[in-house]
Amino acid sequence: WREECDLADRIIVNSRWSRDALVQAGIADAKITVVPLAYEVAVPDPAVREYPSHFDARRPLRVLFLGQINLRKGLARVMEAARMLAGEPVEFWMVGPLELNATPDAAAGPGMKWFGPVPRGEVARFYQAADVFLFPTLSDGFGLTQLEAQARGLPIIASSNCGEVVRDGVNGFLLSAVSDQTISNALLECLHNPGKLEAMSRMSSVAPHFSTVQVGKTLISVAAAAESAPRRK
Repeated sequence: WREECDLADRIIVNSRWSRDALVQAGIADAKITVVPLAYEVAVPDPAVREYPSHFDARRPLRVLFLGQINLRKGLARVMEAARMLAGEPVEFWMVGPLELNATPDAAAGPGMKWFGPVPRGEVARFYQAADVFLFPTLSDGFGLTQLEAQARGLPIIASSNCGEVVRDGVNGFLLSAVSDQTISNALLECLHNPGKLEAMSRMSSVAPHFSTVQVGKTLISVAAAAESAPRRK
């Protein structure tokens, strides 16, 4: 792996987080270029997301956690945050394969609903019915689900250990650290300020620089720069 990195003229990664990890591993920063993943919204969601004036037991805050459900994705912190919020009108919708040596019943916590893996065609309904998307990953190159959530106008609570999608306080919350306390604090902010969630929803959309056209142009420019650079002997 290190020999390949040494031979490469350019190394493309899809987030600053990935670049910093390579630099910490001793790879020259000058070789590394950040190019995000591309995402196209096939059919824009025309619906305006509506939020209640307040959340209660009859209409709880619906928090969507979608994807691989494992420790690297922050599951342990989410489960502890759920325990901290016991008694609050919050539901955690856990959608995806549980990658632990435990059953959903054994891993269950307050307010947690386990749906397991769902067909790709059914994923949209979870995005559409949720109030906020939770992505507290400990380490991810990018995490395309963030863009899928934004395509449906969902505000996002995300860690910074991933691709740069969320603008803190504008279209979601960036966790200062991935911990049960920061997750709990962000969810309490959502719970007590439905109007803020609604405002974030209006600002939540896929930015133009994630389009296939723009990402393609960036890749072409990176290739051109590598081609014109002096060759090492």
